[in-house]
Amino acid sequence: MVKRRRSYETGHRPKFLAVVDDSDECAKAVRFAARRCARIGAKIVLLGVITPPEHETWLGVGAVMQAEAEAEAEKLLDQAAAAVRALAGMEPEKVVRTGVKADELVKLIEADEDISLLVLAAGTGREGPGPLVSALAGKSAGTFPIPVAIVPGHLEDEEIDALA
Repeated sequence: MVKRRRSYETGHRPKFLAVVDDSDECAKAVRFAARRCARIGAKIVLLGVITPPEHETWLGVGAVMQAEAEAEAEKLLDQAAAAVRALAGMEPEKVVRTGVKADELVKLIEADEDISLLVLAAGTGREGPGPLVSALAGKSAGTFPIPVAIVPGHLEDEEIDALA
């Protein structure tokens, strides 16, 4: 039996989850999530995922690399949070996790029953929409625990505002 998420119960404020990274399209997804949250009274969660360093544990190099990655993730989250404050007048929840991006995304959704929508940015380059969008649109699309909104990276701010 599938457990019903708390985000769908009356009286709970839903949360939108936006994945923050260093891509140009990321700002589009954050804009959509912020505008939509402001319009419907939802909250927003910004997620940054750090890939753990590989085989760099000699003389503490791994710890230094981890600290640098965490600082970079915090910087990106702070930039996205500033955009959310400017666009929606609300303070977002910021989360940093270490691991495989898709796995950490699912773990966060499972841990927070108020998350009701995942907002992702789709790349516009020749390499495709991005690995996370491709993975979710593939085999896991039918089994994902919440709806996913994919914001095309080529949309103008005015178009995103109208859609949100």
